[in-house]
Amino acid sequence: MFRIFLRSPQTSKLQSTRRCFHVSIARKTLVPIVIEQTGRGERSYDIFSRLLRERVIMLSGPIHDGVSALTVAQLLFLEAEESTKPIHLYINSPGGSVTAGMGIYDTVQYVSSPIHTYCVGQAASMGSLLLAAGERGHRHILPNASVMIHQPSGGASGQATDIAIHAKEIIRMRERLTAIYQHHCGLPGEPVEVGVERFGKALERDYFLTAEEAVEFGLADTILEKRPLPPSESGESLQKENQ
Repeated sequence: MFRIFLRSPQTSKLQSTRRCFHVSIARKTLVPIVIEQTGRGERSYDIFSRLLRERVIMLSGPIHDGVSALTVAQLLFLEAEESTKPIHLYINSPGGSVTAGMGIYDTVQYVSSPIHTYCVGQAASMGSLLLAAGERGHRHILPNASVMIHQPSGGASGQATDIAIHAKEIIRMRERLTAIYQHHCGLPGEPVEVGVERFGKALERDYFLTAEEAVEFGLADTILEKRPLPPSESGESLQKENQ
């Protein structure tokens, strides 16, 4: 079997009373459980499901088929709920399978909801492509996060003809990824050919970027140190300052 790899918002104010505890799942990972007191009694959610209600998707860890399926399902669900509201995709990933990542990428482009992307920690390899794939003007990176881009890698064994076929596929995928980066990260006034050449050179080896460099390179739009307050809350704050 042959696989190609790229190696390694604002939420509404909660009105109900909440308390939080942890449960243990596989590999001793603790997932917080949020308990809400509502007019109909208690409701419990794991923290990721609770964030999903606020249109927040967490994409953490290596990207593989399982992660891809979950992310795609969440994107489709949130679009079906409200197609005009933004979806906030938080990315902290070292990358992973190209095909799994492309499944997420294509869905991000497919849904009609605006996708706002956020890099927390790192967006490396395929993670960087997903960061760049967000809506222009809404691709954010936190100050100490980092981005890494590079070309796809893979391996094949068997007859010489089979190896040649797989090598051709890796080259095709590299060209496709270069074109996607250029499409989303082209700088103002930059000709397409220049953008393709710029990313072609950058993808030759592991290319690391700080938050500032990622913005300059076109992979992100803004560095977020603080999340902006919703309009209602910022208005209240301004009123208090003027009193």
